Amino acid sequence: MRFLDAASYTAERAWGATDLATLDDATVRLHWTDQPYKWHVNDGPEVFVVLDGAVDMHYRVDGVERVERLTPGRVCCVEAGDAHVAHPAPQARVLVVERRGSV
Repeated sequence: MRFLDAASYTAERAWGATDLATLDDATVRLHWTDQPYKWHVNDGPEVFVVLDGAVDMHYRVDGVERVERLTPGRVCCVEAGDAHVAHPAPQARVLVVERRGSV
């Protein structure tokens, strides 16, 4: 067993992560960031849970950009093919579960 304090976790760079577990073909990672990611589309589903801080999740529906504020405990379920980008506000710690090797 191992225990982590997500609220105090930091990384050497934006979106740096520590691998927590591998579940069959999925990875569970704890990320820290103070910078936006990049617009991307996952090749499989992704579960994104803000543990500390806040994230503005930008996404597109029928070509129109929308933004949803994620605060601790809010969960974002991204399906394969969903274009999205996460912007921390101003920094965040995020638990991400996704297909192993996903962008």
